[in-house]
Amino acid sequence: MAKPNPTDLQKALKDASYPADRDSLVERAKDNGADRQLVDQLAHLKKGRFEGPDEVQKAVFKGK
Repeated sequence: MAKPNPTDLQKALKDASYPADRDSLVERAKDNGADRQLVDQLAHLKKGRFEGPDEVQKAVFKGK
């Protein structure tokens, strides 16, 4: 499968409540049927808490 993109991330985190911790985002992505590669990326983010979806997107796609 192709590398996850921002649209995939938005779909994976649909209905997520913020602020959110990494573990809750991983569970939300799994519940929303996200690709395993994207779930793994979320699970391995260095930051443990996110104030909103923009922070998650930056962490996933820019490695911060």
